[in-house]
Amino acid sequence: MNIINEFISQAQRHPHAAAIIRLRQRDDGQFEEEVCCTYRSLLEEARQLAAHLQVEAGEHTQVGLVMGNTPEWVLADIALLLADLVEVPVPLAFSGEQAAFLLQNCQVVLTDTTGAQRLSEWQAGGLTLQSVIRPLTLGETPHYAASVAHQPADTTQDGVIKIIHTSGTTSQPKGVMIRRHGLDALVDSLWQCALPDDYQRYLNLVPLSLLIEQVTALYMPLTSGGAVVMPSADMPPLGHPGVIAAQRLALIRAARPSAMTLTPALVEALAEHAVSYGDHPGLLQALFGREEAPLLAAGGAPVTEEVLQVLNAHGIPVYQGYGLSENSSVATWNSRGANRIGTVGKPLSHVEVKIAEDGELCLRSSSLFAGYSSEDPSSCAIDDEGWLHTGDLATQDVDGFISIVGRKKTLIITANGRNISPEWLESAYRTVPGVQQVIVYGDRQEFLGGLFVVEDIRQAPAIRQAIAAYAREHLNEIEFIPEPLLVPHSAEIMERLFTVTGRPRRHAINAFLAQHETLTA
Repeated sequence: MNIINEFISQAQRHPHAAAIIRLRQRDDGQFEEEVCCTYRSLLEEARQLAAHLQVEAGEHTQVGLVMGNTPEWVLADIALLLADLVEVPVPLAFSGEQAAFLLQNCQVVLTDTTGAQRLSEWQAGGLTLQSVIRPLTLGETPHYAASVAHQPADTTQDGVIKIIHTSGTTSQPKGVMIRRHGLDALVDSLWQCALPDDYQRYLNLVPLSLLIEQVTALYMPLTSGGAVVMPSADMPPLGHPGVIAAQRLALIRAARPSAMTLTPALVEALAEHAVSYGDHPGLLQALFGREEAPLLAAGGAPVTEEVLQVLNAHGIPVYQGYGLSENSSVATWNSRGANRIGTVGKPLSHVEVKIAEDGELCLRSSSLFAGYSSEDPSSCAIDDEGWLHTGDLATQDVDGFISIVGRKKTLIITANGRNISPEWLESAYRTVPGVQQVIVYGDRQEFLGGLFVVEDIRQAPAIRQAIAAYAREHLNEIEFIPEPLLVPHSAEIMERLFTVTGRPRRHAINAFLAQHETLTA
């Protein structure tokens, strides 16, 4: 399968079908939906935008996307695939310094209203760009692109079409270069695990800057005649500071989704609601606004087996998977008829796996990336035989199901599926006056936590303010620690939580936190 050719084929077969549906919340709290564009109108406008970008940006150049979860993102993504240009999505949660790093080689930067506001904030903080800033509004592309002819991309040729930036061990994210044919191979394999109608109404809840959401929210629906269902732009996605997963349950019910990719926090919220609903009839209608459970996938961070069993017992299977950007996202996935709760499923049809002698999971597939645009000590290595060494520790049972049992690296994966490397963040927070040592934690939690060893606990209010001020000025929203735990410096604390060289004893932090909660209760 080729993604863009299949989308064109769907537009020819179903020109009047809804491609993007927007959900708007009325003053009374109820939701109403609006068809933003059909397949025909999306394709026509994307071709016009592609033609303009081919002239404005040049061949095979990088184009930045500074956008929220909006129809304009979908338009831009399809246009860049048509134009054979390299898409560089910029997470809006990134700091201005990180945004500058991502956009430094972009000839053009595309924005929507949400992205333009964020770009202005970065620029007010000192960001300068040489790129052409191109605002987009769905339905208005013909106003500036009507006279330019689109040159179709040669989809038989492989090449880099995206650079996805993920956290590394420094403040600068590392860029993973995604190949056209790699993404095609992935989507083709995912369709072997799904039914034709699964993605007729996909509800987009997490940032489109994440590669997995681009795959599941855009390419799966748009290669099957389905629609992308999007909340209004003023409703921030999951993972945004202050957004609690349970706050999206009403939206889910109104959207009547046929498929969603869930964060672990949202899986837990669904399970809690199912339990509180009890044995009353109509649970699926109450949760999803429909009589059948949607296709629910989960990834990014582990979901406990107990939570998955609760939902499964209520007739709501959640298919957990595993992936990484270096494989164009998904590598293994549970599916209908092959769902072993507690595992991350079997390898997709285009993926080979092996477990190294030290327990490390290694992958070899046709969707592997083309390398890094910016290296980092946390970068994954590909050996001479083509095996990607993931850094994750895993086991594989006799039936082929993979279980992730740990990580060789110390990367934190939050409940919203965000990857954070703690080492450099701890180093950054140690620069706050009054702070001596820091341990950042938050695996499987919605937001990061941090233990701060301080010189003078009497200065705790001022130090808390300084920590927050530092984060606002120097860090992105994902790296913000909303409730730092301050403890006074002592020999006992240092011996218990740090090595003699000052490295955190990460295995000791959970016991310490539990004891601290008991003492302060």
